[in-house]
Parts: sequence; C-alpha cells; structure tokens
Amino acid sequence: MTADEIWAQESGSNLINNGRKEQYDGGAYYGSEQPKSSKKKWWWIGGAILLAAIIAGVVAGVVVSQNNKKNNGSGSSGSGGSGSGGGSGGDFTKDDRLHKVFWGMAYDPEGAVPPMCGAKQSEVTKDIQILSQLTTRLRLYSANCNVTALVMQAIKDTGVNMTVYPAIYVNQDDTIFTYQMNNLTDAISKYGADMVDGIAVGNEYMLNQVGSSTSGAAYNTALKYLSDRIERFNTTLQGMGLSKHIPVGTGDAGSVFSVALAEKIDFFMSNVHPWFGELPAAQAAKWTWSYFDEHNVQVAAQATNKPNMYLAETGWPTSANETKFMTLGGAQAGMSDLQSEQWHTCSNTYVCEANANGTEYFYFEGFDQPWKEQYGGVEPYWGLFDKDRNLKQPLTIPTCQ
Repeated sequence: MTADEIWAQESGSNLINNGRKEQYDGGAYYGSEQPKSSKKKWWWIGGAILLAAIIAGVVAGVVVSQNNKKNNGSGSSGSGGSGSGGGSGGDFTKDDRLHKVFWGMAYDPEGAVPPMCGAKQSEVTKDIQILSQLTTRLRLYSANCNVTALVMQAIKDTGVNMTVYPAIYVNQDDTIFTYQMNNLTDAISKYGADMVDGIAVGNEYMLNQVGSSTSGAAYNTALKYLSDRIERFNTTLQGMGLSKHIPVGTGDAGSVFSVALAEKIDFFMSNVHPWFGELPAAQAAKWTWSYFDEHNVQVAAQATNKPNMYLAETGWPTSANETKFMTLGGAQAGMSDLQSEQWHTCSNTYVCEANANGTEYFYFEGFDQPWKEQYGGVEPYWGLFDKDRNLKQPLTIPTCQ
C-alpha cells in the first residue's frame, strides 16, 4: 500500500486492502478489509490540517546541495555538479553486481508520505543512480509530495537513460485529485514530455471501492467516478500542447479488470502477487504469467481499443516483522541461508522468463520501506535493497543470458 493510500485513510477515505491482504481463491484475486487498528501514526495529523496544507500549497522537494559519498551497499556514489533542483549525481560509480535486466521497477521515494512530505532531492537522486543500473523505466504511485518533479529532476541530474510512468492517486476527495493534477502538469511543463511514457490515474481505486467485483451497480458507479477523472486529466493533458502523445491509464488489482474498464483507458497496470496467492516460489513465475494472461491480457483483447497491458507489481518479500508471518500457505519469505534459494528461484526465474516472453512488467520493488512496519507482516520488506540501499545478501541480480 502506498503512502498516499494510508494518508487518504487517515483523512477518512474508504480504503481497503491496507497491508496488502490480497487473496487468491480459485484464481480470483480480491481484497479483504484490514482489521481496525488502534495504533496511531505519530507523523499523521488530522484531515483538516492536511487540507489546509494542501490549500496552502505545502509541498516537499527540499533542495539540498551536498557531496555524495560512496554508497557501501550499492557501490553508487555521486560526485558530479548540482543540477537546478539541487541533485548531485551526473557522475557516479557503477556497481558491477547490478545488471540492467528488469523491464521496469516500482518506486516510491522514502519520505514521500503526506502530509509531512519529507522526500529530499539528494536522496531521490541516490535512488535513481542505483535504479538506473537495473532498469530504464520507473512506475510511480501518486503526484503528492512533489514526487514527479523530484524523480524527473534526479533523472536529469544523473543523465541516465530512464523514463517514468507518473501517477495520480484517486480517492473520494476531489481537492486531493486537483492538487496532484496540478503538481503533475507543472512537472511535465518544466521537464518536458520526452521522459514520460504514460500516466496512471488511480492505484487500486476499483479494488478499494468494490473488492473483486467486475460487474453490478457498485462496480459501474466506481468505474464512472474513475473514468470521469481519467477523462478530466486527459483533457487537461491534451490541452498542454505537448511534443508527443502521452497515454493515460490506471493501475489496479488484476481481478477488477473488465472490458468496460478497458474501454476507458489507454493502458492497464495490473498488480499480481504470487506471494498472496500462497504459491511456493518454484511455481510463482508460471502462475503469475498464467493469471495475468487469463484475467487481463485475454480480457483486454475483447475491448475495441485494445489497451496496452502491464504487470504493475510482482515480486517477493524477503522478511517479515514476526516469524509467524514468514509463511503464507505455500509461500515462504526470507533471505536467510535456508530460505535464500526459494527467493532466488522466484525472482530470477520470473525476471528471465518475463523478459523472454515479452511481458512488460514493473518489479516490486527497489528498496525496503520501513515506514510500513506499523502494518506488520511482510509489508516493509519487498526491496532488492534494504532501507540503507545495501543490496540484500546473498541476493544476486540475474543476467538472463
């Protein structure tokens, strides 16, 4: 779950699937509501203060100028001059353990948590230095906290070959939607359209509203709400007179995709996680492709517009906050010597097979996100790197040769 989803929940929005309690039952993917928790996050403030912050235009993007020292986990360092956004990363040391083998990578910067929005340009630039050695494409989750501009500035400063799929998080608050739309269009106006391959309006909006349903009154109401915002943003985007056409789609659970939804979008980003399907790692790669093909690719083929299809999230957790959460049915998390072979089987096999069969996917994800520890289970531990940008051991990045 993204920072923006949790922010929205704290502001009173109707959200489910908090903590990725996805389940697969007979091939059907659905979300179950997170149990109510009495834990309060100290950094969250009330929805009223949040709204005031939005109206006041409080955004992050702290300009920091500093010399980057060599990152002892990834081998990356930044020693180049600062760009206009304070990034320092045009010249950095490459890590020979990393290979540009992933089609794409899911990315949510540390500190991009509304309403505090503490993400820093210098830290985002360090992340881009690392991720650019693994992939040429990034998928983002929202346009809050100035995330789009931070990432685009980092790519510019680092001078790497990388494109981005920005996003607008959608809930029932139109003020938040407008705020993000303005942030995103401002970033595109500043950095240009060449760096942008597509824009997702919504992340698991349909799942949050209707669970795994793909028909009925509730589904149609949610689809109308989402498609209205897609159309609204698309109209704004087309009015910018950009140098190229940017496709507009949405991201959601694979189970909520339908022909009706397909007709409203240029592309669909599908979240399909074999971990939550309780699959042993040895079966994960084949199952992921089969599920995506049956529930998404074949459905899209029935639509008149034939939207492009992406696997938006698929990966494997490497740890859990308690031992009892290290397994889920036949799935087993971990990076210890005993468990590492299972994790390697999932990640290496999936990546190489997906590359071979032409699947356009975003691996979930680059870095652990410790702010998710409050939600328990495997939530904070999906990264190839830990929170300090150390490549997890004994993980090796496949070459797929």
